[in-house]
Amino acid sequence: MLLLALGFSFTLARQVDAQPLPNPKHSDATDRFHPLEPWLPTPNVYRTASGAPGPQYWQQRADYKIDIALNDENQSLRGTCQITYHNQSPDTLDYLWVQLDQNRFKNDSAAITSKSAPGIGSSASFSFVESMLAQEAFDGGYKIQSVTDPKGNEIDHLIVDTMMRVDLPKPLAPGQSTQLKLEYSYNIVDATMIRARGGYEYFEDDENYIYEIAQWFPRMAAYTDYTGWQHHQFLGSGEFTLELGDYDVRIDVPADMVVASTGTLANPNDVLKPEWKERLAEMKKGDDLQFIVTPEEAKANQKSRVEDRAVWNFKAKNVRDFAFAASRKFIWDAMPVTVGDQTVLAMSYYPNEAEPLWSQYSTESIAHTLDVYGRYSFEYPYEVAISVNGPVYGMEYPMICFNGPRPEDDGTYSKATKYGLISVIIHEVGHNFFPMIVNSDERQWTWMDEGLNTFLQYLTEQEWEDDYPSRRGPPEKIVPYMRGNNQRPIMTSSDEILQFGSNAYGKPATALNILRETVLGRERFDYAFSQYAKRWKFKRPTPSDFFRTMEDASGTDLDWFWRGWFYSTDHVDIAIDGVELYLIDSGDPDEAAERKRKEKDARDDNITDERNRALPLRRRIDWRPGLKDFYNSPDYDEEKVEEQDRENYQQFLDKLSDEQRSLLRRTTRFYVVKFSNRGGLVMPIPLRIHYADNTSEDVQIPVEIWRFNGKEVKRLFLSEKEIVRLELDPKREIADTDGGNNHWPPKLQPSRFKLYQKGKSSNPMRKAEEAAKRKEEKKKKEEEAAKKEGEKASEDAVAEDKEPKSDDPPKKADKEIEKESAESNSEESDEPKDTKANKKKAKADAKKKAAAEDKEPASE
Repeated sequence: MLLLALGFSFTLARQVDAQPLPNPKHSDATDRFHPLEPWLPTPNVYRTASGAPGPQYWQQRADYKIDIALNDENQSLRGTCQITYHNQSPDTLDYLWVQLDQNRFKNDSAAITSKSAPGIGSSASFSFVESMLAQEAFDGGYKIQSVTDPKGNEIDHLIVDTMMRVDLPKPLAPGQSTQLKLEYSYNIVDATMIRARGGYEYFEDDENYIYEIAQWFPRMAAYTDYTGWQHHQFLGSGEFTLELGDYDVRIDVPADMVVASTGTLANPNDVLKPEWKERLAEMKKGDDLQFIVTPEEAKANQKSRVEDRAVWNFKAKNVRDFAFAASRKFIWDAMPVTVGDQTVLAMSYYPNEAEPLWSQYSTESIAHTLDVYGRYSFEYPYEVAISVNGPVYGMEYPMICFNGPRPEDDGTYSKATKYGLISVIIHEVGHNFFPMIVNSDERQWTWMDEGLNTFLQYLTEQEWEDDYPSRRGPPEKIVPYMRGNNQRPIMTSSDEILQFGSNAYGKPATALNILRETVLGRERFDYAFSQYAKRWKFKRPTPSDFFRTMEDASGTDLDWFWRGWFYSTDHVDIAIDGVELYLIDSGDPDEAAERKRKEKDARDDNITDERNRALPLRRRIDWRPGLKDFYNSPDYDEEKVEEQDRENYQQFLDKLSDEQRSLLRRTTRFYVVKFSNRGGLVMPIPLRIHYADNTSEDVQIPVEIWRFNGKEVKRLFLSEKEIVRLELDPKREIADTDGGNNHWPPKLQPSRFKLYQKGKSSNPMRKAEEAAKRKEEKKKKEEEAAKKEGEKASEDAVAEDKEPKSDDPPKKADKEIEKESAESNSEESDEPKDTKANKKKAKADAKKKAAAEDKEPASE
């Protein structure tokens, strides 16, 4: 009972301690430096207090053998998936959970039935309505034909929306493995109509499809030490948490399709044309980009239709997922990239509609990403890295990603399209590192892959070219979001996030950039971040592992940073509230008297004294001189220094050391600057000090200055020079949301307004009159056009009926033109020559008849 009681008391104490209580005896009731440890899981043998995996760390494993067939006639998949599940946990499992992600597209799924109503309003786009109708009509979701063991024995199972529980015939003990075999099919979603992470795109001109196939097989849910089964339903936002394993996948497609996939092609001789194999071999010898399937070959290929089938066999080791793409339209280019001791094939697949943009930038962007990410984390471990153009704007899988930007139909493209393509490829290829290898739980913590990856994307973009137009990363880019409302903390479950892009991508990326540039500095940050990536390579970290590793490897307490940026919705708004100046008073009575005289002389008279002097008053003391005494005599000087004052001062000096007397003579200025924290988020204070001699100095006040009071602080600056101006956050490095209070003296920031010419409002009567006028003008133009056309037809008829004079023969050039015209008409027309002659004779007869009746010939 005693142990139980002690245990309960300890637990209760931790719960109370986890949330700082209000403190009514302090002006700032919130301790922003309160230790974060009570909010984090207790370190154990699986996850250590340093943020590294513990000595008994474990994770499950799942291997897959899949045979799948793509039906190009009705856009569906059918196949079998055999899973070998390895229980490497210390727990005995009675059942397994399997993800059925395609069930999200069933109209009775939680993802669809829980969706809030869209804002329709008074108008809606065609595509908006078409998308809603397409979802309503789409027969989505898995059709599970059977769940068996390898011998064909049925296994009990229960489907719960996008999850399926498989009840094992006997418990699965630690260290044991079991096998499942699932036979299934489903209809592929039209990704141009229904928002999806995979699907197809139809090209009407050549009646072809691009298929980008993802979440296409039943996948094992993750079983972890921190949450048990991760079987939160797939609602669309929270992505996937998966186990690593080996894959052997056979993809059955029409023989004229080209397939790009996770893994390495195991049977190139069966599916690649001889010239493609030859180009691949040649490409590996150099370092330049080369077409494997040329644009011309892709154009020819998309016209073909064969009844034969081809099976592409891909194998991949130690990956957490598998995706592929297939089409007759694919151009295929590749280039070798040296990564450590191995050569990685960077490859892109895209239709001619993506040219010339894709051949110039896609594969180069892959190579650049592997280089930069490798320097900040670890070397890319796989054999290939692929980018595919299709209907999905951006989505990532091991070794392969789907990217959408294309040029216009005429081959031109905007700046936004160009950099949008480069950025999305960097981002999606970068996801190989986070979360495909550093295998975080996306269903629970979106920021652990999207935020970290967006941060590295920013670093990679900046190494592409000067002034790269990065959308996320620089602190000033996040300011509008930070100062706004309708927010939740970064540490929010994926499906409950508000403003998804800013919360899960932009804010954590900005936070890490500030941590790197302003809080830790590049050297300490880069080392700690690399340690995190290497520690958790092919393992599953949690937020606490990241937080603890960054602190452990950098040697810095960052609890205040995680608390403010990741656990709160506070924002940065630090203001300069005022400046006070102090100078050393030497105590010399003569200096003090002179100073007072100067100050008095420099001061303006008050308004009463000024007007009294302008209109002299008859003062009583002037006509009653007996009222005057010593204090009215010239001998009295209020500022007069007495000899006794000088003697007292000298006695004071005599008691001082030489050093102390020199201090009295110093002219050092003591400036006390008051800062207030109006946004709630404590941060270091970058400050630029401007001096009277036109020089300036940048200083940074550490964040710890807020530790005693998170609302307001004062900082002392000693200077031999006069400070004339202060500027807070001059380099825009802390995402301060209000620059208007960052200056002393206050800086006037103008707002601009535009001029416009006031016009007349249009009432219904005026609109009707204007419409009638336009209609009349249109009718007049049509009549004039008809008249001109009739006149031209009449002139042509007369010209054709007129015979040339014998003394005015056609010129030789004219004869040649007539001959060429006749030959051209003969080649282009399908009519026999005698039919043409009959028509010509009938036309001439009609002209003669019209002339006889004095009528114009009908226009032809």
